[in-house]
Parts: sequence; structure tokens; C-alpha cells
Amino acid sequence: MLIDIVRTLILYSLVVVVLRVLGKRQIGQLQPFELVVIIMISELASVPSENAGIPLISGAVPIIVLLIAELILSYINLKSEKARKILSGRPTVIIDKGKILEAEMRRMRYSLSDLLEQLRIKNSPNIADVEYAILETNGELSVILKSKKRATIPEDLKLEPAYEGLPITLVMDGNLNAENMMKARVDRAWLETEIKKLNINHIQDVFLASLDSAGKLFIQKKDEAS
Repeated sequence: MLIDIVRTLILYSLVVVVLRVLGKRQIGQLQPFELVVIIMISELASVPSENAGIPLISGAVPIIVLLIAELILSYINLKSEKARKILSGRPTVIIDKGKILEAEMRRMRYSLSDLLEQLRIKNSPNIADVEYAILETNGELSVILKSKKRATIPEDLKLEPAYEGLPITLVMDGNLNAENMMKARVDRAWLETEIKKLNINHIQDVFLASLDSAGKLFIQKKDEAS
């Protein structure tokens, strides 16, 4: 039993490392060849973990070979336009200048129900508002609305909004982030003064504290139960 547990943990660790090397994309964002590699890796890892009679190396070696093959294909896919068309395919225009292209939908085996569902997901339930809809190589539908139906942005009104950067997390679940404190150019004494204004005595009692680019501090205290 102990040997089975150790074998499973080793294979699990190997698969996690391999997937980490492959990148951070979600399943829905994977290209077809990337999805095939992940499915094969999961199958190869399951066989040695279920059968103790199969050497661990018999599962590990094919997984590493697939990792190398995936890295090579990804590099080729990155550098070569021709290879990218072969490996990943090309985006397909489903709606062009407001008109649904039936021939393209038949070729992609993409039904009207699929199209309407994806438009609802993209917050574009009225197909009359759509100028272009493009089926991307990963199966995602990109929607471009007609100009009169798009949301107004400051540039349309000739406005110049103030810069807004990412907020910096100073405290998370009672733990002070020293590196982020340096980035924000604040010190512990300043933060302790600020939290005391909210009747919080210790940094350990802060659930989250973050500082935005305008210098506004957000603080939430931990629940009493925690």
C-alpha cells in the first residue's frame, strides 16, 4: 500500500511539473495539439499508478517525451505562420458586416443555437447589433459590435481620465508583504497608524489591505470567528 501511495505521489508531482512547464492557459484556451498532449499525459500517468507491476519509468519516460514534443511544437507554432495554420488552424468569420455566413457555419459544423448561445455569453443577445463574429482557433467566439452599439469610452468624449494602475496588496490574511510595502513606498508605522483609525490594533487582525494608484487605502478586518 505504501509503495502505491509513493508511486502515485511521484506521478502526480511529475504531471504537475509538466503542466506547469506547458503554461498557464485554461482548458478552453488550448489549441487542439495542446489538448491532445494533456489527454495523453493523463492517460500515461494513470496506467502505472493503477498497476504496480508496470515500472514507474514506463510512465515517466513517455510523459517527458510528450513534454519535449509539446515544447518543440509550441516553438514552431510561435515562429512559423505556415506551421501555425497547420497545427492550430485559422480563425473563421461567422458574421461579416452584420450578415451570418451560412456556408462557413456549415463548414465548421457550427449551429445557429451555438452562435446565439455564445452571443448571449458575450452579452450580445441581439444578433442585429453584431458587426463581426469570429470563431477563434481555440473555439472561442470573438464578437465586435456595430459602432453605434458599442459602449462609450472617454476617448469618444475627448476626455483624458487620470492614470489608474494596479492596486498593491500590503496585507493578506494578517501577513505583511514587505516587498509590496517597498513598492508602495510606505512603512509599517504608517500602516499601523492607518489601521488604528479603524479600531484595528494589530496587522494580524487585517484580512486585506491594499493601496491603489491614487493613494487610497482599502482595509478589511478579519471576522471575529477567524
